Amino acid sequence: GLMQIMPATARWIAQRLGIKGFDTREMQDPARNIQFGSYYLKHVQNSLDGSPVLATAAYNAGPGRAQRWRTSQPMEAAVYIESIPFAETRDYVKKVMSNAMYYAARFGQPSVLLKDRLGVVPPRKTPLAAAPAGDE
Repeated sequence: GLMQIMPATARWIAQRLGIKGFDTREMQDPARNIQFGSYYLKHVQNSLDGSPVLATAAYNAGPGRAQRWRTSQPMEAAVYIESIPFAETRDYVKKVMSNAMYYAARFGQPSVLLKDRLGVVPPRKTPLAAAPAGDE
């Protein structure tokens, strides 16, 4: 689908949103798909200390993996990105973050250095908030 939400994640989101009788075929509806994808991305970002880099990695590879790839010390996000062991996820994060820079410029937002936009990945400290099983 549009936001690439796994079926188990879609069911989990439906439960969190209090949607009764949810059927995963509803994810074929673009409005529902975007609603769920947006909800999930916000949940993941909140669960990962608000880091857009961690949220992007988690959206692609799963929150558990993004959490495990953190270290016990803060690190520059660019270093974190380069240390992602999955080439697909590493490339995905790079594309999303570079596109964010591009669109910020297109929409007239003030110019920000990539290093500043990426920020620092905070250290791993606590287990990730509950998320659906089977989506990693």
